[in-house]
Amino acid sequence: MLCVLCQLFYVGKVPHVPRPLSLHLVAQTSLIVQNVSVIICGIILMVVFLYKEELLSMYQGWLLTICYILVITIANIANLASTAMAITIQRDWIVVVAGSDRSNLADMNATVRRIDQLTNILAPMAVGQIMTFGSAVIGCGFIAGWNLVSMFVEYLLLWKVYQKTPALAMKLGEKEDNQELKNLNIKVIDAEKPTEDLHLMGENAVGTVELPKDPSCSEKIAEPFRTFRDGWVAYYNQSVFWAGMGLAFLYMTVLGFDCITTGYAYAQGLSGSVLSILMGASAISGIMGTVAFTWLRRRCGLIRTGFISGLAQLISLVLCVVSVFMPGSPLDLTVSPFQDIGTHLIQGDTPPTISPVGGLQEFFTTNAQNLLSNSSSIINDHDVSPPLISISLLFAGVIAARVGLWSFDLTVTQLIQENVIESERGIINGVQNSMNYLLDLLHFIMVILGPNPEAFGLLVLLSVSFVAMGHMMYFRYAYQNLQKQLFSCSSSDQKAEGSDQQQGVTSVI
Repeated sequence: MLCVLCQLFYVGKVPHVPRPLSLHLVAQTSLIVQNVSVIICGIILMVVFLYKEELLSMYQGWLLTICYILVITIANIANLASTAMAITIQRDWIVVVAGSDRSNLADMNATVRRIDQLTNILAPMAVGQIMTFGSAVIGCGFIAGWNLVSMFVEYLLLWKVYQKTPALAMKLGEKEDNQELKNLNIKVIDAEKPTEDLHLMGENAVGTVELPKDPSCSEKIAEPFRTFRDGWVAYYNQSVFWAGMGLAFLYMTVLGFDCITTGYAYAQGLSGSVLSILMGASAISGIMGTVAFTWLRRRCGLIRTGFISGLAQLISLVLCVVSVFMPGSPLDLTVSPFQDIGTHLIQGDTPPTISPVGGLQEFFTTNAQNLLSNSSSIINDHDVSPPLISISLLFAGVIAARVGLWSFDLTVTQLIQENVIESERGIINGVQNSMNYLLDLLHFIMVILGPNPEAFGLLVLLSVSFVAMGHMMYFRYAYQNLQKQLFSCSSSDQKAEGSDQQQGVTSVI
């Protein structure tokens, strides 16, 4: 949650770098900061694993605590740098490289997303095997060494892309010139007036230059807040505002393979091996979503692709809703979801640990005695297995919904790329990411308010509700642009949609 908070307030300022720094330099700097931070984290964790007992005995354990704080802080820096590079490369560079070919842009977006999904499959498998047959120290060393090597490879690839795409350098140069002219506040006056305060700028025009005043201390303090405000105002004024809001609402969900859902799966008796297989199936489903995106876009157009993807996701999530009321679900409306908040926050009891293997473990609670007396769905008998109907339907719905989710995500991403003018593209994408993290933060808060297993079913219903609201927002955007043509899918309508969007972008630019 700390990482989400950092990204919420930082990402909106990513595009507002000093103009002497080109986006090429931003990408390079972010790449170096990200990889170096991961390397430092790996080294610190290796020291912790090797000398944990010694560190625990020194300074009453404070030295070990400082190591953990350093790891968390540096990991947040690495995550922020990764986000900055993703905005620069995946939201700005890719548009320039694709040029005016929208089909090429869609294919490139889908390819980048497939690479992400493949790495989500291969990276955990590789590191898991190394830590299983080796040790945690070897795993941390492998991660640090991999980032050291990949940093030079990624840097070389970025440099080659920049060199092979002259439009990147030309575009950045033009933006810097325009910004400099605005800051200098050049005033064109008549050439026949006295030349005492004039500077020659050509044969027919001269100008005076007013140097900008140095900002005061209060202006320097208020500048980040003005930047933050201006970014959100610009985001609200975009034509794709409702589409972006619809995507952000999809982040307020527990129906994903994060720590919350995996913890619930362990509490329901799933082993780590089964859960890893489900994660792999989810990644494969996401890759299928990128394929579906490119196919639907060619057949039905970009806006209709988002509408169809949303329907597919909602239909898949019906399985998750049904799972809440099936045998094996820990939903118990007689147990208050807030019963453990006071114990957790005031008394400070530590929650029980989770084991990925073996019998069922108490999770999302801070008092094992309350869990045993109040819960009718969690069983500690190792010989008795709960019904798997509920958990099976839950993960079936989550995995199936990935197809529509990633197709919808690619749709909104390309809508922002196509409909936001180049000078505001970085700002809008930064604010969009901040909005995503804001809703992601909200889902963490909801879990804190209802941490016990009996409340997980309510969180599932709430998540599906937010997903439905997000697609309703997108439907508003789609209907405003296509009206009744939204429900038809013919080649003629697709051409009309493409021409309308092209005219809108041309008029804005």
